[in-house]
Amino acid sequence: MKTLNYRVILFVFALIFGVVFSIPSLMQSQSGKKITLGLDLQGGLHMLLGVKSEVAIESKLKSIAASVKYILDDEEIIFDGLHIEEREKITFELLDGDDVSKFKTIVQKELEGIKLTQNDLNFIIALTPEEIERTKKNAVSQAVETIRSRLDLFGLAEPIVAKQGEDKILVEIPGVKTPADEQRIRELIAKTARLQMMAVDEDRAARVLTMSEVEAAQYGDVILNDVKTPEKYLLKEIPILDGSMLTDASVGYNESNQPIINFALNSVGAKIFGDFSGKSVGKRMAIVLDNKVYSAPVINERIGGGKGQISGNFTQQEAHDIAIALRSGALLAPAQIEEKRSIGPSLGADSIKASSMALAVGFLSVFIFMMVYYRIAGMIANAALIVNIFLILAVMSLFGATLTLPGMAGIVLTVGIAVDSNIIINERVRELLHQGVSIRKALKEGYDKAMRAILDSNVTQILVCVVLYAYGTGAIKGFALTLSIGIMASMLTAILGTYGVYLMLMPKLEKAKTYRHWFGIEESK
Repeated sequence: MKTLNYRVILFVFALIFGVVFSIPSLMQSQSGKKITLGLDLQGGLHMLLGVKSEVAIESKLKSIAASVKYILDDEEIIFDGLHIEEREKITFELLDGDDVSKFKTIVQKELEGIKLTQNDLNFIIALTPEEIERTKKNAVSQAVETIRSRLDLFGLAEPIVAKQGEDKILVEIPGVKTPADEQRIRELIAKTARLQMMAVDEDRAARVLTMSEVEAAQYGDVILNDVKTPEKYLLKEIPILDGSMLTDASVGYNESNQPIINFALNSVGAKIFGDFSGKSVGKRMAIVLDNKVYSAPVINERIGGGKGQISGNFTQQEAHDIAIALRSGALLAPAQIEEKRSIGPSLGADSIKASSMALAVGFLSVFIFMMVYYRIAGMIANAALIVNIFLILAVMSLFGATLTLPGMAGIVLTVGIAVDSNIIINERVRELLHQGVSIRKALKEGYDKAMRAILDSNVTQILVCVVLYAYGTGAIKGFALTLSIGIMASMLTAILGTYGVYLMLMPKLEKAKTYRHWFGIEESK
């Protein structure tokens, strides 16, 4: 026991740690944290989405129009004919010339990226070319973040969502096995989740069934359908407020124990909501989601606090999915599926079998070579290699990392890299023993001299892995993750651990007459 040292203790602890935390993944037990298999290993859903960025321009104009209307009402500026024309500009007329200067000052201060054109008391607001381009780019970037957020909130493990080209998004979701799950995920991704509060045009609402879309547009209105029934609503085109002011959405229940969606607005939205409801007592306000009317209650009193609810005879699942879509944010532009592939679990099973075979063959080849060529030293290196693999699996299990086919390749490559450190060390030790250096000194200098080369090599490889993980996507990240964990684990097992084993065996080594069985060389002391 006198020869027991802290290096051996750490080595044994690493082995125990690796085995204990690898068991849930290796045994696929119900309890404990496990490694998640990627799309290429367990099957799932692959989709390529196209973003209709031009729709983001129309949404931007509607948001600006709502802000302009609020400014005019708040400042008590009389206006007429506020509507969006040809989906590219906002037109309206001020009725009092004395308000022109005040209006222009406020609008130019509050609104950015717009071009304001005046002809007497008639105004046109359009987006600048720079703002149009920026809005289109933002629509794609925001769609990536929103879809990723929705899938995370949905509870899916390690979905891949990445931008491809100018207006395409790659989505890969492992573990989707049933058509029902696939359909639900597709609907969640494609849902625009654009929430709007819109005023009902009470003066013309009775004529909605006989009115055409063109006639409604002449009054600055739109005709929208109820989400569940054939009923139609005539609504003011310019919304009172939109989902950009939403801060939270969650599932709740009404007095009949039916699922509803509770939502909360930010301070600006709460003020707009409160002011409008206070001025519109006795009138209806429609709650619109993705151009479908979910409810149109009559306002009985001013609604303060910025909180409301959406009811629509939801099922529990529908309410849950809509709340996720609202909470994760609306898509500035809809994303449509341009390509879809379902990867079956049988293909993943074949990949696992092939990669496991590659790992087994590679490991056995290295194991046999080290044992034959370096004898006991090779067996010590093999023990370090086994601990290294357990450590990789344990760390990935603890963090719930996703193992992909390239990740498996990273583990196979780690086998070679980990044992390479011991080969360098053993060759250094053999050189010193050939020179007649004592075994204790040969081991110390062998590890010291080899350490410089090993450290330089490992540090540069870890830096490359960091870059691959930071800028790569999907499969590249999996490769970088397993390789970097393996390299760092090898620093503990192949260097610190093996040296501790040699120190523990030092009394036997110093009594040895030949080092043939220890290092595979014929050298007497």
